[in-house]
Amino acid sequence: MILVIWYAILALVVIFRSPVIDFLDSISTMLQTFKETIQKVIAHASKTLESHKTTIGIIAGHLTIARLFSGVLVCLDIRKNGTERISSLPFVGGLMLALGSLRYAKVLGDDVMLQVNFESAVLNSIFCIFYIVHSQDKWNEILQPLSYSMGTVAILWGYCEWEDPALIKFRYGLIMTMLMLFLSAVPLLNLKKVIAQKDASEIPLVMSLMGTMVTFSWLLYSIIITNGFLIVQNLIGFLIFATRLLLIYLYSGEFARQEDDQGCLSFEL
Repeated sequence: MILVIWYAILALVVIFRSPVIDFLDSISTMLQTFKETIQKVIAHASKTLESHKTTIGIIAGHLTIARLFSGVLVCLDIRKNGTERISSLPFVGGLMLALGSLRYAKVLGDDVMLQVNFESAVLNSIFCIFYIVHSQDKWNEILQPLSYSMGTVAILWGYCEWEDPALIKFRYGLIMTMLMLFLSAVPLLNLKKVIAQKDASEIPLVMSLMGTMVTFSWLLYSIIITNGFLIVQNLIGFLIFATRLLLIYLYSGEFARQEDDQGCLSFEL
């Protein structure tokens, strides 16, 4: 049966070979045109923003540090209520991403990124230590995921020493893009649950708001330096954080609790 299907597919390819090739050629042409258009838009935007590079870099750096200090609020919550309902992932993932990005900044030779990611690594290290001190189940809650993240960092840094210098910018940039997008999208894994229960109280508002501002500022900076990977990282990151804000707006846990307490009919914002 499988052979029959296979031969049928081959026959269709042979019969419709010319239309298929024409279709693929048209798709290829469209993609090439789209790519050239995007490159022109980015080049024009980069030229327009070039004179503001230093200012945008400083703003992006300050916003990044301000976003990190929002972790202080989480630490205060941990001190008051413990770690049972608070995941260590923002701190552990933030430390892993900061150390990985620190190495990427060194590859790019970008002083702004070096400084920001160094400060990010220091602050996230402090937050991780704070979490360890107040955690009841230290191994499962923090030490195990921390060991995994540090093992990942060791692999990434070792890869940078092994990889061909001519290819490291592209390949390591691709790896960091995938890693950043995964960590940013983790809170959206419960998207179905959030929509079904109309409760986004598990999505942190402050960190989502700061994440939106930070990714947008770094998006502008990455356009100025015309780094494709950073543009993709921050564009998708911005969309993810904006989606989180939209979910918080639509399904605020506070409104949901008010509706339950007052027995009101549900309403849409």
